[in-house]
Amino acid sequence: MGRTEEAINLLKAKQEKVLQMGGDAAVAKHKATGKLTARERLDLLFDEGTFRELDMFVEQRCTNFGMEKVDVPADGVVTGHGYVNGRPVFAFSQDFTARAGSLGEMHAAKICKVMDLAEKSGCPIVGLNDSGGARIQEGVDSLSGYGQVFRRNALCSGVIPQISAIMGSAAGGAVYSPAMTDFIFMVKKPVTCLSPVPLLSRRFWVKK
Repeated sequence: MGRTEEAINLLKAKQEKVLQMGGDAAVAKHKATGKLTARERLDLLFDEGTFRELDMFVEQRCTNFGMEKVDVPADGVVTGHGYVNGRPVFAFSQDFTARAGSLGEMHAAKICKVMDLAEKSGCPIVGLNDSGGARIQEGVDSLSGYGQVFRRNALCSGVIPQISAIMGSAAGGAVYSPAMTDFIFMVKKPVTCLSPVPLLSRRFWVKK
């Protein structure tokens, strides 16, 4: 086996591990409540085959409280872009199966990056929130991360459409940030799908 083939196989193995999210047991427990996973929600939101994930292999780097031994696939959030009804949209979807979708330093960095890309592109940003809030093991880094997200909510206000969906028992910053966005959808009970597609089809979603 050549080095190139070996590297490709290693990459595929890492990808497969990330796609398992919090693991079979965590995913099964999540779906038993009637919820979809973070990736399934994005698959339903975007036009088939158009979603492109960003920063899949990002990992947390906290060493407090034994966190250096903890694996958090994609650091608990899936980010990317694609098309909704043929129109470009950026989005993030928090993964409750991975450390309850809690926000840490790298989790926040991924969200901030996709928000910056949406702002630069003049496209809507959709946040599917399903998180236990700040990752307490990361302390100030986690709180700083929320500050960076809130700052972008303010900077994007009136510039691009910001849409939030509260998909589960979100807490802390996972509801503070949505409160700063233009539209908020909240589930009353576990449902299989909640999508802002009707709003995204309206004319003002495209920057002239």
